Amino acid sequence: MKKYIVVVLLSIFVVSCKSKAVAVQNSNKEIKEISPKEEKKIIENHYKNILDFSTLYIKASARYADEKQSQNVTAEIKIEKDKQILVSVRFLGITMAKALITPTTVSYYEKIKSTYYEGDFTSLSQWLGTELNYSKVQNLLVGEALDDLRDGKYTQTIVENLLRLDDEKSASLKKSFYLDTEKYLVQKEEISQPAQNILLQILYSDNKVFNQGTLPTTVEINAIQPKGKTNINLNYNNISFNEELSFPYSVPSGYKKVIIK
Repeated sequence: MKKYIVVVLLSIFVVSCKSKAVAVQNSNKEIKEISPKEEKKIIENHYKNILDFSTLYIKASARYADEKQSQNVTAEIKIEKDKQILVSVRFLGITMAKALITPTTVSYYEKIKSTYYEGDFTSLSQWLGTELNYSKVQNLLVGEALDDLRDGKYTQTIVENLLRLDDEKSASLKKSFYLDTEKYLVQKEEISQPAQNILLQILYSDNKVFNQGTLPTTVEINAIQPKGKTNINLNYNNISFNEELSFPYSVPSGYKKVIIK
């Protein structure tokens, strides 16, 4: 079923870019300008606080909900930093879907319809209508900015005691990154396509401090659509770093390959 694939791919991209959303207004928020020198310091401090790890294991509870259905599942997430991510989604202890993501390939299978996909980020990005790559998926899971902030130019403001960086270099695609004023960790991200009335919102909370750095343990993904609302919640219940992990993945026999055009 589609909801399992959504959870497997952490598919904020599916939810946001394949549907229309209602824009969020910030008219009542206090806004204060930030100088370019302060912006550079903000971005530098953000990257001083990124997690330092070789492997990361997460066991999470996940909830997918839209106007028609909701589903609670468990997700096991294994990350070998910058190399591979394995996500297993289970319902009542049964593996319903699994995905293996590397910098060059995306593979997943789901049990309900006995289908699987094997491809690269190019075809998947074309299908979703937005650029997707390995770094964005990994950054999403560990609470880093989806984009490399060091590569962009931003309008900088303070909004409700958060540092907001607005990347508006593209008129058709706007991105906002909200950082706290203490550790410069990402608290919220918003991606919108105003002409299509599209909005994606990602919120991070419940930060925990480890020897390897700070990790948010709650990730909430929201899309508000004309046909209804979609919400994905991930709550990290068990976390461990730098253990030796295995990444077993094989498509069960008899499954039908999905062709993305």
